[in-house]
Amino acid sequence: MPIYRLIDAPIFPDPRLAGPEGLVAVGGDLSPQRLLNAYASGIFPWYSEGDPILWFSPDPRMILDTSSLRLSRNHKRAMRRFLGETHGADETAGGYEVTLDRDFDAVIRACAQAPRADQAGTWITGDMIEAYNRLHSFGFAHSAETWRDGRLIGGVYGVSVGDYFAAESMFHRSDGASLIALVALIRHLAHVGVGLFDCQMHSDHTERLGAREIPRDRFLDRLSVAVSSATRIGSWQFTLSRELLLRGTNPYHSGSGGA
Repeated sequence: MPIYRLIDAPIFPDPRLAGPEGLVAVGGDLSPQRLLNAYASGIFPWYSEGDPILWFSPDPRMILDTSSLRLSRNHKRAMRRFLGETHGADETAGGYEVTLDRDFDAVIRACAQAPRADQAGTWITGDMIEAYNRLHSFGFAHSAETWRDGRLIGGVYGVSVGDYFAAESMFHRSDGASLIALVALIRHLAHVGVGLFDCQMHSDHTERLGAREIPRDRFLDRLSVAVSSATRIGSWQFTLSRELLLRGTNPYHSGSGGA
C-alpha cells in the first residue's frame, strides 16, 4: 500500500487507501487545523519521540455508541464502592468528585507518564501535549477527571468534532478511577447527543463496556454523518452527579448546566 508524505496544506489522502494496519501518511505538523481535519477524516497521529509524525486509520475500528454503554454488575459494584454511595445524596461524600475540563493539562501529562504493559514508552510526546492543550484552549479537546480529596487520581481525554468523540488515552492512580472518568465522559456525551465514541483499537476494557469492532469503511461512513453536525465548541466545565454516573440520570451537580 502507498504511504503518503504530507504537504504543507493540512489535507490528507483517503484513509481507505491504507492497509489493515492503518498507516495513512507521514510528516506534516500538529497544527489545530491539521488535527481537526485528521479526526474528521478518521485519522489520528501515533508515533514516538524523535520519529516523524505517523498518521493512522486502522481496520477494523473499535467504536462505542454512547447510548449503548453497558455496565456489568461488577462495574456497578466497583463504582458504588469507589463513589461511596452509602453516604447518601451528597455528591462530595467520601471526598470524591468527578468533573469535566477542570484540568486538561494535568490529565494529558498523567496519561503520558502512565506505564503501559505492552509498551516501553509513551506516544504522547511533548509536541503532542502542547498541540492538544492548544486544541483544548480552542474548545475542541476535552477531559474527564476523577478526584479524591482534591487529588487527581484518574482521567481520560480526547477530541470532539460534531457528534463524534475520539478518545485518546486515560490513566489511573487508584483502582476504578479511570473507569469512573470514562463512564462520566460517555454519559455526558450521550446526554448532549454525541453518539459516536471512537476507541480506535481493540481493548478488553472498552469491549466490556459495549464497544465493538466494525470495518473501517463502515466506520468512515458513520463518521461522515457524525462530523456533519455542529461541534459543541467551548469548555465543558461541569461537576457530575452520582446519578449520572450510575444510572445516566440527573447529569450535573447543582450549579452546573448542560452543553
